[in-house]
Amino acid sequence: MPISPSPHTSAPAGALDAPADGRRPRVTIARGATPWFVPTLATAALTTALTRRNGKWAMAAVPACALSAGMLWFFRDPEREIGAGRVISPADGVVQSIDAWPDGRTRVAIFMSPLNVHVNRAPLPGTVTSVEHIAGGYVPAFNKDSDRNERVVWHFDTEIGDIEMVQIAGAVARRIVPYMDAGTKVEQGERIGLIRFGSRVDTYLPAGVEVGVEVGQKTTAGVTRLDRD
Repeated sequence: MPISPSPHTSAPAGALDAPADGRRPRVTIARGATPWFVPTLATAALTTALTRRNGKWAMAAVPACALSAGMLWFFRDPEREIGAGRVISPADGVVQSIDAWPDGRTRVAIFMSPLNVHVNRAPLPGTVTSVEHIAGGYVPAFNKDSDRNERVVWHFDTEIGDIEMVQIAGAVARRIVPYMDAGTKVEQGERIGLIRFGSRVDTYLPAGVEVGVEVGQKTTAGVTRLDRD
């Protein structure tokens, strides 16, 4: 599967499945992965070269190459054919909980494991009205106390009103990388940010919007519909 650096602007949506001409869908490396990926790849390349001079370097080259392969997997950013629906999932993962909020909204929490794609996408088309970073802890994202973790709170002005989305860092995911600022217009399914390694993403559906997923259901960012007609 070909892998290439991701551009600094959001890539256009591509095919989720193989295109009609038989080519495999393109997969890029997520923006914001460079500080992790480049040093690991450089270490793997250096130790592999040194192994040719002295076989003892293989003890370092083998784990370095394995870690590089893991980084390629962790930070993959596949193109997607955007799904239909008013509200689509911003994250790959599993629906962890669905909670009624006192103001009438419904929170859909999606847990992302280290094996999921970590690039998050806009749940609706609209305008980013605010992007707020809030400092906090780093307890595991599946823990109920993770609501107090490091997080980035997004608000979108959409055709169904204000939509709040929260990227929450977990025990391993200690950095959230937003791709855009307040005032930016976004398309549904457009890449908006990255959470490094495992984490959680919460989407707050407005009052009157019925949830179309259930706890334990797998979701795909930009594809799975969260609401129901």
